[in-house]
Amino acid sequence: MPEVRARPPSVDSLLGQPRFAALQDEFGRIATRDDLRAVLSGLRAGNAPAPGADGLAELCRTRLRALTQPSMRPVFNLTGTVLHTNLGRAPLPPEAIRHIAATAGACTLEYDLDTAGRGHRDTHIEALLCRLTGAEAATVVNNNAAAVLLVLNTLARDREAIVSRGELVEIGGSFRIPDIMARAGARLREVGTTNRTHPADFAEAIGPQTALAMKVHTSNYEIQGFTAAVPEPELAAICRAANIPFVNDLGSGTLVDLSQWGLPPEPTVREAVAHADVVTFSGDKLLGGAQCGCIVGRADLIKQIRRNQLTRALRLGKLTIAAMEAVLRLYLHPERLAERLPTLRLLARKPADITAVAHRLQPELARALGVLAQVRVEPCASQIGSGALPLRTLPSACLAITPATAGRGAGRWLERTAAAFRRLPAPVVGHIAEGALRFDLRTLEDEAGFLAQCAAIAPATAEGGW
Repeated sequence: MPEVRARPPSVDSLLGQPRFAALQDEFGRIATRDDLRAVLSGLRAGNAPAPGADGLAELCRTRLRALTQPSMRPVFNLTGTVLHTNLGRAPLPPEAIRHIAATAGACTLEYDLDTAGRGHRDTHIEALLCRLTGAEAATVVNNNAAAVLLVLNTLARDREAIVSRGELVEIGGSFRIPDIMARAGARLREVGTTNRTHPADFAEAIGPQTALAMKVHTSNYEIQGFTAAVPEPELAAICRAANIPFVNDLGSGTLVDLSQWGLPPEPTVREAVAHADVVTFSGDKLLGGAQCGCIVGRADLIKQIRRNQLTRALRLGKLTIAAMEAVLRLYLHPERLAERLPTLRLLARKPADITAVAHRLQPELARALGVLAQVRVEPCASQIGSGALPLRTLPSACLAITPATAGRGAGRWLERTAAAFRRLPAPVVGHIAEGALRFDLRTLEDEAGFLAQCAAIAPATAEGGW
């Protein structure tokens, strides 16, 4: 005789039971009902036996909790990359977070309090950007790729944009300058070679179809050796003589001279504005703000760009504007910038201070991990990240975790240990290299928060590993 499987009970009969009444109180009646229907439908489709009311309730609870928990969570970024693209790039300062909260409701996004009429959302940032860069005007869109797209679509649609072959970069995620140009409707005119481009290459390429010349700062790679590039003053002079705009895409732009804090030098936006007619750069990289793309330069060109119909599709929301307004105001007090702007504070952190943090944390973490692990303090090198200064590193210190006993399973042990740290309430993200799980401490400022979670690792260690 074939086995008779119990059919799953009906939704209505289950919802009236106390177990599901508790779920409805916690997650709402509609969400509980819909999830229960999905679970029962799956059981029927798979011809699976019903697990009983208790089992169904627990299954629904697990699914509903997973659904209602935030997917985007704060983490400890101990990867060794300060501006980690996958982990949100620049951490915002408290001033920006407070301003976001203050303007999350009704605010003067596009309202002029003096005239009681409609304002423009650029006004909250434009004056600050102009003061800090020396530009005549400014507008801001949702990222730097959008800024480049908008500039090219406005100034070079159906015409040629001249770029050195050595600057046709890929900016990450397979987004490439030639592809962005094509989407913008501009025709790329390559000049020079991969490693050498001369002033004559630009001058000879200019013709009736030329709309602009463009320089792309190669922030995410460097060509070394037998190289030549056209200096910005010379390229600007060539463009002025031909009466075409000179556009400079800085990519990861900075508003200050980083060398004053012992960091590798990077061209500033003010330096670029001194020669270029339009300059584009990111707000969430070296600048230390929220994700956006800034466009600064000549007032007549910015006016054209702002009138482009794409501007509305690429514009910023009020929360990003609030964050950027607060961050830019910090630059008005440069004497305290390294103290108040988290990105700069982390980049300028002294190696001796980081090493001191490592020695404070090492015994506590070793105690939590127990006898199965070894924890050592080792020197390491931090990366700036997000394509900025790719060949330059910053001396730092890390906690290197290895299994107490070396063996063929060490690699799997490291992977499981790294996964255990990522499962903590505030996930800890490091990286595995040279046979160890490494936590670079340059970006760790909340030592107490990090240590408070270590106890959650100890039980797994005592049971023989993860």
